[in-house]
Amino acid sequence: MPPPAPLADVVAPLRADPGRAAILLDVDGTLAPIVRDPLAATVPERTRRLVHGLTGRYALVGCVTGRRATAARQMLGIGTIPYAGNHGAELLVRGAPVAEIDPDAARWAERVRAVLDFETVERLREAGVREEDKGPIVALHWRGAEDEAAAEDAARLVGQAARARGLDVHEGRRVLELRAPVQIGKDRAVRRLLDGSGARSALYVGDDRTDADAFAGLRELVADGRLETAVCVAVASDETPRALLDAADAVVIGTAGVRDLLELLLA
Repeated sequence: MPPPAPLADVVAPLRADPGRAAILLDVDGTLAPIVRDPLAATVPERTRRLVHGLTGRYALVGCVTGRRATAARQMLGIGTIPYAGNHGAELLVRGAPVAEIDPDAARWAERVRAVLDFETVERLREAGVREEDKGPIVALHWRGAEDEAAAEDAARLVGQAARARGLDVHEGRRVLELRAPVQIGKDRAVRRLLDGSGARSALYVGDDRTDADAFAGLRELVADGRLETAVCVAVASDETPRALLDAADAVVIGTAGVRDLLELLLA
């Protein structure tokens, strides 16, 4: 595969016709630096201002995140854009007070949570694993645990039990997610955000395995003739999956590189 192209070249079609272009952004690791406790993550004010500036120029600006959609909106502080949360299981439209949850995923929420009974939660906490209840998804985080290897092993044992109960298990950057066994993914999320937008070109920026699904979703829309151009940008760090970098049209370095990209889009 050829090396990723220079940023200015790959974003030129979007900048040439912003009124028919969409900018879709992951949150953690893209707009917000990764931190030990996901609840402590923040979007820098400079980044927030740049995203807000994009809303006045492009046909659509939206976020696609593994967080709950309302949590991502609160974190970014922009209520005038849509958010696809829980990897596409939720859609929070502009200005809505609550997100629309995929009904198939919602029906599984109690069974997803049931994997974490009292004894399981105690074992995870003793190992340094933090659980995050997101409704149809429960995330197990071990970043920053005293013994990350032991914490990861504990999380994976729970993942095995979840699979035995018919749930899906997905891996991220030092996190394991227990999910409802329904069609959830950032490929579906980008489709939902783009529906009715009038966009003919779209950019997606992300840093983790699930963002490769968004890349694939945009390229499928090009193949279907619903988009003319799809631009996929990977955010590189020492934890970025090789497969995401290989699938990207361009690569930026860390959240600082994302800010440079946003400035380029506004130039």
